[in-house]
Formats: sequence, structure tokens, C-alpha cells
Amino acid sequence: MVKVLVVDDEALIRAGLRAVIDAEPDLTVVGEAADGGEVVPLVRETAPDVVLMDVRMPRMDGIAATRELLAAVPEAPPKVLVVTTFENDEYVYEALRVGASGFLLKRARAEQMVQAIRVVAAGDSLLFPTAIRDLATRHGGGGRALPRLTEREAGVLRLVAKGLTNAEIADELGVGTETVKTHLGNVLSKLGARDRTQAVIIAYESGFVDR
Repeated sequence: MVKVLVVDDEALIRAGLRAVIDAEPDLTVVGEAADGGEVVPLVRETAPDVVLMDVRMPRMDGIAATRELLAAVPEAPPKVLVVTTFENDEYVYEALRVGASGFLLKRARAEQMVQAIRVVAAGDSLLFPTAIRDLATRHGGGGRALPRLTEREAGVLRLVAKGLTNAEIADELGVGTETVKTHLGNVLSKLGARDRTQAVIIAYESGFVDR
């Protein structure tokens, strides 16, 4: 059972999300918060696997709440899935930079939403390469140095930036998925990235991946 914490300042949206999530046999809502400042205490109380985080809230927004959560629960924190109205929202980009595992549009269909929760709960990142590329473009490129990567690590990073899964990367390179996981783990370690999403952002901001 995947436990979900819903964070949104609008009660109607929280109710709608709860209805969608609780209708699934493998998902359950363990708590709700109306503001980012309530997240850390609720996470400690309910131990969710995934936090659905509204990005724009009046007192503490999703960026600050994500940053505070990851600092307060450094050991195995829940995955943060940002929920937003606009995919080109600068708030979304900043939330991804500080550690969110992906984002989801509020207009997403119910089946897309529950699948997104399952994806991040399984440890994968929910990437939208085009949106991340467009957002990264606004922040310029080449200003941040990329550590030395092996040829294979560099190849894996380029394919991750295209949005390929580990299985798809394995097929592309003609190697096993465990080999891909090893190379990706090395990439994350060298970049100091928490997950695939942060690795892709670093790749774009350094100019390593062409826009």
C-alpha cells in the first residue's frame, strides 16, 4: 500500500485528490495539509511514501516546504510530487531543483495521477524532458561545471535527459538494466544529484545537453 500525503490550500482540490487516490486498491491518503508549514509534522506523524505538493500556497509555498522536508527528514524522505496548474511555472522548476521527484498538472486525468504516484513511489522520477528543457533554458547554460564522466556515464545521462527509462536505455545501449542502474548511480554520485530529475537539470544548466 502506497501512503500519500495531500498538500493543497484549497479544500475542494484536497477532497478531489483524496477521492481519486482512495479509489485505488494500492493507494491511500494518510493525511492532508492546507499549507507547506504543516508538512514536516504530518510527515513525521503519518510516514507517507509520496507527498502531493501544491506549488503555490499563500503562507509557505511548495518550494520552501520541499526544501524544509528534505532537510528535516534526510534519511529516506518521502518522494515529493509537485502539483501545478502550469507546466512552465518557475515555481515548479525551483521545486525540482531543491529535490522534488517530478511534477503533475492539475488538469491531469485520474489515471495519469495515480500512475504518477506509483512511478515516484517506486523510486523513479516523473520527467517531462521538454518542459524541463524549456525551463532550464531560461536559467542559461554553461555556468555550472560538470564533473568528469566516463563515456558510458555521459551516454546514460544524455538518454536520461531525453526521458528514457532504465529499460529503454538498456535497449538503446545493448546492455542489461543492472548495468544501466550502476552507471546512473555513478552519475548521480558525481553530480551530487538526489535523483534523475536533478541530474537532468544539472545536465541542461551546465550546457552538457544541447537545447
